[in-house]
Amino acid sequence: MLAVAILAAGKGTRMKSQLPKVLQSLAGKSLIERVLASVNGLKPDRVLLIVGHQAELIKEKLCHIPELEFINQVPQKGTGHAIQQLIPVLKDFEGELLVLNGDVPLLSKTTIARLIHQHRTSKVEATFLSATLSSPEGYGRVFADELGNVSEIIEDRDCNHEQKDNKLTNAGVYVYNWEKLKHILPKLTNKNEQNELYITDTIKMLDKCMHLQVVDPEEVSGINNRQQLSCCEEIIQQKLRDFWMLNGVTFIDENSCTLSEECEFGNDVIIEPQTHFRGRCQVGNNCTIGPGSLLKNCVLGNFVKVMFSVINDAKVGNNVEIGPYSHLRPKALINDECKIGNFVEVKKSFIGQGTKINHLSYIGDADLGKNVNIGAGTITANYDGKYKHLTKIGNNSNTGANSVLVAPIVLGADITVGAGSTLTKDVPNGSLAIGRAKQFNKEDWEIKKNTN
Repeated sequence: MLAVAILAAGKGTRMKSQLPKVLQSLAGKSLIERVLASVNGLKPDRVLLIVGHQAELIKEKLCHIPELEFINQVPQKGTGHAIQQLIPVLKDFEGELLVLNGDVPLLSKTTIARLIHQHRTSKVEATFLSATLSSPEGYGRVFADELGNVSEIIEDRDCNHEQKDNKLTNAGVYVYNWEKLKHILPKLTNKNEQNELYITDTIKMLDKCMHLQVVDPEEVSGINNRQQLSCCEEIIQQKLRDFWMLNGVTFIDENSCTLSEECEFGNDVIIEPQTHFRGRCQVGNNCTIGPGSLLKNCVLGNFVKVMFSVINDAKVGNNVEIGPYSHLRPKALINDECKIGNFVEVKKSFIGQGTKINHLSYIGDADLGKNVNIGAGTITANYDGKYKHLTKIGNNSNTGANSVLVAPIVLGADITVGAGSTLTKDVPNGSLAIGRAKQFNKEDWEIKKNTN
């Protein structure tokens, strides 16, 4: 059996944030969500999150994970004290305990699986990850023989000058034989510089422990401040960009672009500078995205061009041009061969095949047919102050510049709307609709004005 305990009780004061450290965002997911995702494939029997600072907020953010058990650590007296809180919770548990840190978000499933495998095959009482660092300041030092048998871990603050020269460091990820661990946990003492109970002290108290060096030290990068958060963000982003460049995507300026791990790209996609993807984005073949664009939770077909635009929770068909300076809002559905142009906003609307909305228009709560041409400055007035209403326009219709369509309203097929019209009534197929105030010219106005 396997239980997983994740340490997430600390304040994270160096983050200088009102949010607890484990809820800080990294590439679109919180640190703690990333740590939890790393153990999904293990199928543990129990997953325990040890919380303390702002515990209720953390519980609220993770309430969608029903199998997660929350353990309160109040007050917080160190990592060893945190694990002591498990003694009554796991009193009848028999098996292994995997201990992770909620602020180490880059650890891979493969590395965790290697750690557990080595622990089980070596039949020791504890196995933990280690890393050789060129600059080990701040990390506990690991003292072991050539076979990997560990004598002790000494925290950085408690090391003497000679011990600080050791570059083999503790990564803070452990697998224990729980039956052995639970008997020594009550014996931990706080005789150290921080007056805390260290989980690292359990290593010298157990009969036989081993370490396993990680292949990539970046995996065990911890986050204590925003500089380290930024470094981890760049590690994730570079891995994502490298992956997609090896799978048919061209970045004109890769360092100016960011991706989501839930993105999917087709072949021959070109991503221009300063373009960013958030959430679940699907981009088809032969698309050019950017420069200066933001896409979030959207689907794009093949041969789509997007320039200086925002697409959010929208779906776009094939051979569509968007931008510059277009905004596709949630539930916008743009069909094939459409053009959404300069300073156009589309929200919760169906745009039929071949329809063009070239400039300066707002189309909200609308259903547009095929080959409709929306003139500059056309507005669907969809909101009456309390409710949203539908505007429907049939195939092959045209609206003149500066038209206002007051919903609910239905314009049939083959309609022409005169420029400057405000329409409040339905229009039958094949009609010309004009809704202007009568023009009045007062002659000799300049002469009269200047004599007054």
